[in-house]
Amino acid sequence: MNKRAEQPPRDRLVLEYSLDAPPEKVWRALSIPELREQWLPTGDLAQAEPLATTPGEAVSYRLRDDQPPFRESVVTLQIVPDAGGGSLLRIIHQLDAANDGPTTVMRAA
Repeated sequence: MNKRAEQPPRDRLVLEYSLDAPPEKVWRALSIPELREQWLPTGDLAQAEPLATTPGEAVSYRLRDDQPPFRESVVTLQIVPDAGGGSLLRIIHQLDAANDGPTTVMRAA
């Protein structure tokens, strides 16, 4: 039997980055508003408070486009410790199901 790789959903983008920083340091940058503001400004968020938080592991924020049609999405930032003391940062960007119309997500080939 031949198994085919599942295609990722068209409304979801997953990026992974290896970071040379311990998970605790990455978590601080994701979860403390003053630090998060440096790379994810409050103006880009639909709401400043996280939608969900698993302390030390993951946080989700709601984003809103700044131009029409003002689509909303959820970005989840997950931290996974690596064997060398660093971290794997997984960014999962999911369009909100409430958005009307066709879904377009650009993906690197």
